[in-house]
Amino acid sequence: MKKPEPGWDLYRTFLAVIREKTLSAAARKLGLAQPTAGRHIQDLETTLGTALFVRSKRGLVPTPAAVAIVPYAEEMSAAASAVHRLSSAEAQDEQGVVRITAGQLIANEVLPAILADFCQRFPRIELELSVSDQNEDLLRRAADIAVRMRRPTQSAIVARRIGTVEIGLFAHRRYVEACGMPGTAEELSTHRMIGFDRDSHAIRTAGGRAAQLRREDFSFRCDNSAVQIAAMQAGVGIGGYHVQLARRIPDLVRVLPREFRFEREMWLAVQREALATRRIRLLFDELATGLAAYIKEGTAMKHSKNRRSNNADPHP
Repeated sequence: MKKPEPGWDLYRTFLAVIREKTLSAAARKLGLAQPTAGRHIQDLETTLGTALFVRSKRGLVPTPAAVAIVPYAEEMSAAASAVHRLSSAEAQDEQGVVRITAGQLIANEVLPAILADFCQRFPRIELELSVSDQNEDLLRRAADIAVRMRRPTQSAIVARRIGTVEIGLFAHRRYVEACGMPGTAEELSTHRMIGFDRDSHAIRTAGGRAAQLRREDFSFRCDNSAVQIAAMQAGVGIGGYHVQLARRIPDLVRVLPREFRFEREMWLAVQREALATRRIRLLFDELATGLAAYIKEGTAMKHSKNRRSNNADPHP
C-alpha cells in the first residue's frame, strides 16, 4: 500500500525545529502544544522512513537526511506564503498582502519613508518586508517585488532599471580627529577599515579599486550592512556608504573620493503575471517613483558639487 504524502503541517513544524533548534521553541513559534509538535516530527519521520533529528545537549541536531530536505521544505513554505498572499484579496482590490525583499541598507534607510506614504494612501494593503542581501527567487514566489542592486536575469521577470547609486568611503569626524585622514590609497592600510566578514559579493561586484579589497584589509568585519554603518557613525573606522545617505549626516567625512568611488545599479523586479494584481502593481509603481527620487537626490548632489568645483576661482 502506498504511503500517504506528508501534509504541509508536518513540514512546517520540521522547518520550525530546524530554525529554533528545540522542540519547545518551535512549538511556541507555531503556537502549538509541545506534544503536538513532537507528534508532527514523529509522523514525518515515519512517513519518510528516516530519522530527522538526534538529541544533544545543545538541542535537536538535524541528520544528513534532514539537511537534504530543508531546501524542498523551504520551497513549500514559500509556496504556502504565496498562496496566502494571492488569496488574501481579489486581484483588483486595494487590499491584501504584498511581500517585498530588499537588502539591509535599502530596507533600513530608504524604503521606510516610501512605504509610510504608501500605507497612508492604501491602509488595507498589508506589507511584508524580507530583509536579505541574498537574491530571493521571485519565480518561486519567495517575494512579490524585489529591490536588487544588480540586473535580474530570469526571463519571466519584469525588471525596471531605476538608476545608479554612487558609493564612497566615509568616516566620522571623531575618527578623523583621532586617527587622521588618509592621503593616499596606500595609507588606508594603516587605518581601521570596516567591511565584510564572509559575504564578499558586494565588494566583488563593485568594480574599480573597491573590488580589489580583501577580507584581510578590514579590521572590523561584519556582513550586516546596518551594523557596518552604525560602527562607522560611532567612529570605529572607515567604511562604504551611499553618498546621498552620507550627505544627510553632517559629521561624516568623505575619504579619498577620487580613488574610491564606485556605482551600483538599482533594479526593481516583479514576476510578470503578478503585475495583473492591483495591489502589487500599485506598490511596484510607488517603489519605482520613490526609488527614482532617491537616485535623483544623489545625482543632483553630484551635479551641484561639480558646478561648485568648476566655478571656483583658480586664483583665490
